[in-house]
Amino acid sequence: MGDLRTFPRLVIGGMSGSSGKTIVSLGLMHLLRRAGVEVRAFKKGPDYIDAAWLAWASSHTARNLDTFLMGPERVVESFIHHATSSGMNVIEGNRGLFDGYDAAGTHSTAALARCLSAPVLLVVNASKVTRTAAAFVLGCQKLDLSLAIRGVILNNVSGERHRDVTRDAIESACGIPVVGCLPQVKSGLLPERHLGLVPPQEHFTTEKLGQDLLQLVEGRLDVDATLSIGRDAPPLPWIQEPSPTPPTTSTVTIGYLKDAAFTFYYPDNLETLEQSGASLVPVSALDATALPENLQALYIGGGFPETHARALAGNTPFLQSLRNAALRGLPIYAECGGLILLARNLLWKDIRYPMAAVFPFDVGVCDSPQGHGYSELRVVAPNPFFPTGITLRGHEFHYSRIVPCAETISTACLVERGTGCFDKREFVMTNNVVATYTHMHAVGTPEWAAGMVNAARSFAPPRDSRN
Repeated sequence: MGDLRTFPRLVIGGMSGSSGKTIVSLGLMHLLRRAGVEVRAFKKGPDYIDAAWLAWASSHTARNLDTFLMGPERVVESFIHHATSSGMNVIEGNRGLFDGYDAAGTHSTAALARCLSAPVLLVVNASKVTRTAAAFVLGCQKLDLSLAIRGVILNNVSGERHRDVTRDAIESACGIPVVGCLPQVKSGLLPERHLGLVPPQEHFTTEKLGQDLLQLVEGRLDVDATLSIGRDAPPLPWIQEPSPTPPTTSTVTIGYLKDAAFTFYYPDNLETLEQSGASLVPVSALDATALPENLQALYIGGGFPETHARALAGNTPFLQSLRNAALRGLPIYAECGGLILLARNLLWKDIRYPMAAVFPFDVGVCDSPQGHGYSELRVVAPNPFFPTGITLRGHEFHYSRIVPCAETISTACLVERGTGCFDKREFVMTNNVVATYTHMHAVGTPEWAAGMVNAARSFAPPRDSRN
């Protein structure tokens, strides 16, 4: 079978969304780190914000793992290449344990746990139940006998008697230990807004939050039992990480917007660009007055431009610089929040905020999601970044939508799953600019980084060959 290596690991699963998985994961990592255990964190699924919080709690870059976006083999490779073999790897699930792509639970947290041969700690909301909680756990055990549910953490426990009765019922009926019992917590411990949690970059009391999390879990989570379960995970076959291939031509310079308004970047995407021959330059749309003149391409990720709309709209010199760059043919790839920045206006809460006007349409922010879930796109028209004929996988989660306009908007993709920009179309285009509501992961879509770098090389000759 080849070289087997040990990677202690735990999947934190839940009975549903909002069951307490994130609080448990963050609190557990604080306890482990205080005990001197090195921690690496992973997030099941495409969520940027939860991954940012996991990175904060583990003090290391957190990676997203998703079998739909990346495929099972690449999920295992990514985990092995970023996991710790001596400490503990904490993988936070999403939604309910078996909730996935379809009724069979394809691409669920359970599927990821099986893919990684990882034991599961099941977070159960114990509010207003006792023995019924045992039925929840037993049902999860019986639904998939191949899944290693090794322990339970109760959340929202109201008192000692509630804790004892519920714990005893689960342990006697299910044959697995309850390794944690957490009380009800005050709302707002982790503040939320329309896309989920507020990112840690905007949370100005993270030090106090860390103390609050420790106070919540200390004496209520059995660290030794948790470590024992994680360390019992079977070894995995080692997969040699390929050595980076030196670029065959000179480095290209690619900018990316990085500030409080634009934070949604998978670390793997930025790293893959660098491995493909890009020198990355972070630029703030809030503070810079212009794009750097030496850029050969620009990547605009998602984020919360709507909550920074006034500041963005007020930075007229930068918006003009962005519009001029688009007009002169700079390759620009924009995702979700980046699409908003390239619109003519952002409409939010009855206020119109001027944007870069690269595209002739407005974008309005709505009160409910306009697109949410996995997406599949078929590239049907020539564009700066992808060859025609291929299928791309990604995800979308946006409250905004493109407001219909009289102008004809060119698109490059048909939406085969998901919502897209409008009328089951995706990749709105003008000049060398592509904007999309779909986020892609470079590990599962290697064409993305290659397309960005190739477009940059086509725009201008390498710097070392210029006169």
